[in-house]
Amino acid sequence: MSPILDVSDDVRAEIGEEEVTRLLAGETAPGSYDCTSCRTPGDTGRERTSTVLFIGDETAVLAFAHATCVPSQIVRVSEEQIQGAVRTITGDSADAPGSPGEQAVLKVTCGQVLVGDQLRAAIVVEPSAAIVRPGSTGTQDEFLTLLLEHGFSTLGDIDRMPAAIPGWSVLMAAGQLHAVLQPGPEGTPTESWWQAHQPLPVTDEWRSTANRNSTVLVYATPTGWVGDQPREDLMRQALEKAAANGSLVAAAMPLAGT
Repeated sequence: MSPILDVSDDVRAEIGEEEVTRLLAGETAPGSYDCTSCRTPGDTGRERTSTVLFIGDETAVLAFAHATCVPSQIVRVSEEQIQGAVRTITGDSADAPGSPGEQAVLKVTCGQVLVGDQLRAAIVVEPSAAIVRPGSTGTQDEFLTLLLEHGFSTLGDIDRMPAAIPGWSVLMAAGQLHAVLQPGPEGTPTESWWQAHQPLPVTDEWRSTANRNSTVLVYATPTGWVGDQPREDLMRQALEKAAANGSLVAAAMPLAGT
């Protein structure tokens, strides 16, 4: 049985017609897979499946997803992210160099934060596990250190406006949060630092505040500091504790889209 595959024009152009032919004939397409979006099993012979091509600085990986989750597309990511994707796809995360044994996922929470006397749209990024430096054989969490190297700043007071970070932006489309973009290698377009598996809905109030200021504050903490907070006041309390502990970095980013 031939697989039921969707291959977008962009993916087709990148991988070439010969490889597309082999995919559609079932020669190189898997029978079963773990959806790159929702992480649940899929079957290319029974349900329509999207081809998703992750492209890093030096590596490209073809992954598969339920067509109901995401369309066939190219996703440009950092080389660090694509190596993590490779470990996830191959199931080799426990033994991969630099991996603490659990593949980390960046969790994003949207909320509004009062900075001084002005309400600001904010997102909080927190990994589900420790993030170690690429190529490291240790288990030390260097998530904040890596962000500081990319221009984020340590924030010790939530009432202080974070510094702007050149080249980064927060992408909105059709009123939903799609990605946090970072500068690509010199001379190349921006690429996704974080991308939603599915567009993330935001409240009307959050969207209105973000559009009014044309800026989104991006906070980041190590795993375990914020979690899933049901109210914005509880999210702020968690951020204040992280800031007091020196475990909070932040940046102000322009809003791209609406």
